Amino acid sequence: MLLFAISSCKHVLKPENLYGKWVYTKVENPYSPNPPDTVSAQNLAENKPYIVLSKNGDLIMIWGGKLLSHGKYKIDGVNISYTESLAGGKSRTFPFWIKEVTANKIIFETKDDDAVRVTARKE
Repeated sequence: MLLFAISSCKHVLKPENLYGKWVYTKVENPYSPNPPDTVSAQNLAENKPYIVLSKNGDLIMIWGGKLLSHGKYKIDGVNISYTESLAGGKSRTFPFWIKEVTANKIIFETKDDDAVRVTARKE
């Protein structure tokens, strides 16, 4: 019964909270040695990275005015499952762990060899 009570406390990720353009305000590697690797504010200002999550499940990432990544996403509980389109018709799927999402702020992490935590504001 306790396990049910704890699991029911998790927030549900609502699609309408994700849609739109999210401009990166902070990028860091929270799992690297102290201090964590962080993209400088100057680098973010120069490259203006952002992610767009559309209603039809498309996801694009832009860095320095160029397409960094694109593919499809779907909500998987309290996270996003992202299938990135790669060259040659290949793809790879990995999670974006949603740490926080509000009307104008999102924090998500990737959990691969180059784990990254992104904080972004909705534009």
